[in-house]
Amino acid sequence: MTQNASLITHHSSLDLSAIQERLSNTSGKDYWRSLEELAETEGFDEMLHREFPRFAAEWNDSVGRRRFLRLMGASLALAGLSACTRQPMEPIAPYVRQPEELLPGKPLYFATAMPLGGVATGVLAESHQGRPTKIEGNPDHPASFGATDAFAQASVLTLYDPDRSQTLTHLGEISAYPAFLGSFRTVVRTQRSLQGAGLRILTETVTSPTLASELRATLSELPLAKWHQYDPVNRDNVRAGALLAFGESVHTVYRFERAGVIVSLDSDFLSCGPGSVRYAREFASRRRLQEGRSEMNRLYVVEGTPSNTGSVADHRLQLRASEIEPFARALARELGVAAGGESKADDRWTKWIKAVASDLQRHRGSGIVIAGEFQPPAVHALAHAMNHALDNADATVLHTEPLEANSVDQTESLRELARDMDAGNVDVLLILGGNPVYNAPADLNFGERLRKVGLRVHLGLYDDETSALCHWHIPEAHYLESWSDARAFDGTASIVQPLIAPLYRGKTAHEILAALMDQPERSGYHIVRDYWKSHFMGGQLSGAGGGVAENREESSMSADFESFWRKALHDGFIPNTALAPKPVTLRSDFASQMPSQAPSSRPPAPGPSGELEIVFRPDPTVYDGRFANNGWLQELPKPLTRLTWDNAAIVSPATAASLNLSYEIGARGGEHGGVLTDQVELEYQGRTVRAPVWILPGHPDDCVTVHLGYGRVRAGRVGSRAGFNAYALRTSDAPWFGSGLKIRKTWERVLLAGVQTHHDMEGRDILRSGTLDEYRKHPELAPQGSGNELSLYPGYEYRGYAWGMTIDLNACIGCGACVVACQAENNIPIVGKTEVGRAREMHWLRVDRYYKGPLNNPETFFQPVPCMHCENAPCEVVCPVAATAHSAEGLNDMVYNRCVGTRYCSNNCPYKVRRFNFLLYSDWETPSLKLMRNPNVTVRSRGVMEKCTYCVQRINKAKIEAEKEDRQVADGEIVTACQAVCPVQAIVFGNVNDPNSRVAKLKSEPRNYGLLADLNTRPRTTYLAAVRNPNPDLA
Repeated sequence: MTQNASLITHHSSLDLSAIQERLSNTSGKDYWRSLEELAETEGFDEMLHREFPRFAAEWNDSVGRRRFLRLMGASLALAGLSACTRQPMEPIAPYVRQPEELLPGKPLYFATAMPLGGVATGVLAESHQGRPTKIEGNPDHPASFGATDAFAQASVLTLYDPDRSQTLTHLGEISAYPAFLGSFRTVVRTQRSLQGAGLRILTETVTSPTLASELRATLSELPLAKWHQYDPVNRDNVRAGALLAFGESVHTVYRFERAGVIVSLDSDFLSCGPGSVRYAREFASRRRLQEGRSEMNRLYVVEGTPSNTGSVADHRLQLRASEIEPFARALARELGVAAGGESKADDRWTKWIKAVASDLQRHRGSGIVIAGEFQPPAVHALAHAMNHALDNADATVLHTEPLEANSVDQTESLRELARDMDAGNVDVLLILGGNPVYNAPADLNFGERLRKVGLRVHLGLYDDETSALCHWHIPEAHYLESWSDARAFDGTASIVQPLIAPLYRGKTAHEILAALMDQPERSGYHIVRDYWKSHFMGGQLSGAGGGVAENREESSMSADFESFWRKALHDGFIPNTALAPKPVTLRSDFASQMPSQAPSSRPPAPGPSGELEIVFRPDPTVYDGRFANNGWLQELPKPLTRLTWDNAAIVSPATAASLNLSYEIGARGGEHGGVLTDQVELEYQGRTVRAPVWILPGHPDDCVTVHLGYGRVRAGRVGSRAGFNAYALRTSDAPWFGSGLKIRKTWERVLLAGVQTHHDMEGRDILRSGTLDEYRKHPELAPQGSGNELSLYPGYEYRGYAWGMTIDLNACIGCGACVVACQAENNIPIVGKTEVGRAREMHWLRVDRYYKGPLNNPETFFQPVPCMHCENAPCEVVCPVAATAHSAEGLNDMVYNRCVGTRYCSNNCPYKVRRFNFLLYSDWETPSLKLMRNPNVTVRSRGVMEKCTYCVQRINKAKIEAEKEDRQVADGEIVTACQAVCPVQAIVFGNVNDPNSRVAKLKSEPRNYGLLADLNTRPRTTYLAAVRNPNPDLA
């Protein structure tokens, strides 16, 4: 949106050359948060020191009270329910009599799995009186090991989203499922007579054994029908790379816990793609420097756009996405692998390639070369060839049969469907999930071609862009309402079971396919159960408890299956179903099959037309757009840009300077979160969109990164019209990057909302880091400050429990899952873009991002910041009504009903972790709002201060259980929400008075330090300094 000029004060733009000179000067700051902090611009300085925003009296809120409450309803509401609980019809946990543990206020946990991109992550869903309220990782599941990502944490909000599709519609009018079945039967009879000649089925990626079985049965009965698959974030390049290397499609599983050296070729394996949660856990296990350990793995990252994985790398090389392939060829040649082509290594890479190759050679059999899903097949083939040459295959790199039930080129599959629709060969199209009208490649004109289909049926969670062009729209059941199954990243079959009956009578793909096969009465439960029963009785699950049917009586087998089925539901997965490793060998003609010409490794200088390279990436928070209406994810700051509620055209400082692009913080006075930035017009292959600019240190020059998933028009009240639609530029021949982008400045400016522009470091020693060699010589990387420990107050000796926390900065990858977990656990509402722009976000936990070094390629660090629970808490002494006080166990407690909203505590908190309810974020009049809330956490009202409580409700629960059993709370028995979700186990909580507790041992580590300890606040939350393991040859 363009801004009212009367509310904007223009200051001088950023002088990037002066910033670079400042960094090169030894007197410059070591760590820095933002470009404005380095430049010390007039507007930034004024914003920091202005108590009230300049134009606060003239704020014209376009969102009125009623509109605001409707928006907040998407965060906490579920309108229109007829009852407080809707238990599934099928027995997910049958009981003869109610057990003693089924008590009001005491949650139960059920194992299920969340599919994303077709791949399952095992989770435990917390249920209060039949209401799912929180997602935890399944500690027994191989894909999660008890952790989850931000998407899984936020999935509860999607379940209760009032904008979900609630009614079945026909031609836009409300209808009923029996009416659909009646109409559908007529069409099916016609297709049966034609053997399915005009029938097409479009799904997203399918790994579900049951769904794949149904689809194969359908194609067997209707042999001329076709099944197409398409996900906008797919693994086409991975598949094609395996075919190029081995001559067959295989799935690759990595064992990072065995790897001493890892080389990532544009792969964000720590936060994106199948297995990322498990991979992050394994990677972090080799980074821990505790209990005398002084060995670490080493990570090299070569990437085309900054990522979480690149941020924690020991060495990072930023290249344009098109330069990754020539780099991979040069590295392969250095390792003695015939790479094909005639490209020569760029002089900029020579030192890097020699050092990396030498390190890989020293770690033969314990290294990994991994290529990103966004790179072309040749890069994947080269990675396979290097792993085989280094003896990593069958050690740190395993190959299995394809994970997908039908491993195809999904882009080509969709292209074939588009051709058939255009030719009039499609009479009936079943779209089972997904939103291809929105996310299909722009050159396919999918929406226009879809109109040519005689009957269009869409099964979807939302009444979205695809539903608008379909004759029938059927509400889809959320995974917490569904019976299904899916495979995890390693192939483990995982059971998806519901915790609640479909809120809006939604259907699953299983049930729609059953109706197609003239079996509309079959439920998802019976379809999934019967599939696994047939495999069990047939002896195909001998490793999971099955047997050979002919050697056992049928009654005995049935009894055994009931036991097997109950165990599968209890565990959430079927053991011993992971895909077995298979030996593969490189093709004998591998080198000759490689593309003969690698892309040019020389970056084109931007000409007068401003032609650059464009890079497409899934958004870190809304993914491919499916989470656009999820307010928790919209308001979750993106790990590196720290933006919320928008995407942007991301460029490097040098590219911004060459194109005369800039942004300004402080243009609206004291609105600390508002960033006024230039708007540009992006033109690519004849298509144009307008986008705001964001300047990101460490981004490669001469290219622009855009995130997918925004610019929706039918997402819902939260997600519609947020950001710009990058899919409008994305084509099927260049799905991830391409050259020829033209960029033009429009001379209009857009207001973005960011979260790390609120404060200045003021030269304070906030983040501490060092190298592994420095740690070995001087483990005290984080010496405590020399603050004055004198106090007017007498000391206090904490007896019994004394709760504390440590956060390992060496492990944190900045994924943000802890932020969403805290929000879900503690009933924290969203506030919207406008309020974030006024620095009024409500997150109890934030993850700050820091830079160190030059603008073009700085080191990046992440630091989670919850409440410090200071023993000498500055907030407590200034509260006039004692609303914040210290407990006998060291907690800095909040008494909400005492708080009168003076905000003195927030002003006196040096860590800025307190949050104030400027508005009434919760609707107190609608009982249905309670459905998603944690009943053990108070819902706050307007005018009340709030903050991190160390999940005091979990502490009290554990203490009650221990008291009932006449014992002390055991170490590890209390797990905070942020700790539970963390995939890298960076957060540890416990009793610091127990010398044998993990937290006490970590606090005794030489790397442990307190944030701003010079102030004598004595924080209970402390940090372990970050350690990097650089290669001396690249120092």
